Amino acid sequence: MEIQIGKELEKKKKNLGIFEKYLTLWVGICIIIGILFSQYLPDMSNFIDSMNIGGISIPIGICLFLMMYPAMLNLQFSELKKIGKNPKPIILTLISNWLVAPFLGLALASIFLKGHEQLIFAIILLSSSPCTAMVIVWGWLAKGNQEQNVVNTSLNTITIIFLYIPMVSLLSGIQNIHIDWILLIVSLIFFIGLPLFFGIISKKVIIKSKGEDWFKDVYRPTIGKISILALLTTLIILFSLNGNVLVNNPDLMLLVSIPLILGFIIIVGYNILMTKLFKLKYREAITTIIIGSSSHFEIAIATATTIYGIGSIAALGTTMGLFWEVPIMLSLVYFGRYLQKRRFWKSE
Repeated sequence: MEIQIGKELEKKKKNLGIFEKYLTLWVGICIIIGILFSQYLPDMSNFIDSMNIGGISIPIGICLFLMMYPAMLNLQFSELKKIGKNPKPIILTLISNWLVAPFLGLALASIFLKGHEQLIFAIILLSSSPCTAMVIVWGWLAKGNQEQNVVNTSLNTITIIFLYIPMVSLLSGIQNIHIDWILLIVSLIFFIGLPLFFGIISKKVIIKSKGEDWFKDVYRPTIGKISILALLTTLIILFSLNGNVLVNNPDLMLLVSIPLILGFIIIVGYNILMTKLFKLKYREAITTIIIGSSSHFEIAIATATTIYGIGSIAALGTTMGLFWEVPIMLSLVYFGRYLQKRRFWKSE
């Protein structure tokens, strides 16, 4: 299995496009384009804002679906059987994702974002949704254990379905943030349930008709690129609809960046310490750290736009999670390699 995954990711290496390599740059450019649209093409922003059904934006809904669907193609139920083979890294990751990160995010938001309810909610959303997609790429770049990576991301997909709403509701209640349960459930159904359903069905149909190699080498990489384009389009729309707020209050994005960056630093440090204390080898350790320290910003953005609207501060706050996560995860990849050379973890 490890050899098979290694070959697959070697192909990914060759196909790693300009969007994936410089995602942070494109995110910044799309933010600028969105703000410029808000200032010089306000009619376009108003037109986009008017395209909605029941308060859910049609353009954003389509883009968010295209962002979530590729992640669901990574789900492999057969791999979940291997959890018992080496449970220690999996358990450490689950503890980090569902116990440490959410309450750490809440604590930092409470300290730095008092009086900014939507920004606090953005931090809650980001800290309550473990990643199921980009960690595959980060794990490969760091030369981690990709079999563990596949098992963990598949497990994360399942746990999000059952734990995401309860965790967000719990943390919001602690902060006395009143959220609409119906809208929260709607976001779960439309932006997690439907992509998961179509991901499972389409994967089976495509593999049956075209073969597994075509699915892995052609279909999934193509859909992955569409996902990134959908993400960038979403950012342009979000910032075009709330550009005036940003221009008048740039301090808000700087403010939300403080708990985001501190949260990343603390959770990464915690996971490095745990992998050292539990004597993991490098390949298991770096994979545990990456998965345990990242967030599923697509789900966070989808939930924020559903509950507060696409032109909301909450939606923009979640996009800042994306803005900072990409460079931080890339830095973590190289920092992990550095620690490996210094024999920080057990040798293989």
